[in-house]
Amino acid sequence: MAHSHGHTPAAWTGVIIAFIGFCVGSLFMVRAEPVGVIAGLVLLAVGAIVGGIMHVMGMGQSKTKGMNAAQLEAHRNSFAKESH
Repeated sequence: MAHSHGHTPAAWTGVIIAFIGFCVGSLFMVRAEPVGVIAGLVLLAVGAIVGGIMHVMGMGQSKTKGMNAAQLEAHRNSFAKESH
């Protein structure tokens, strides 16, 4: 596993939004207010979507970042085998 796993703007943004959604949903779960629980669940989904969109926009970690030389060579070879 890469040492820099998750240390990107996409990951931080997605996790922060999801954490806020979890807190909102938990608070309203305790207060027995279903609309608030649903709002928290929606925020959880929004966090995943926003993180995914930011990753596609280039703000996420590339698949090869943090790989050592042997891992990078194996990664490149796997793509070479697939293309033939």
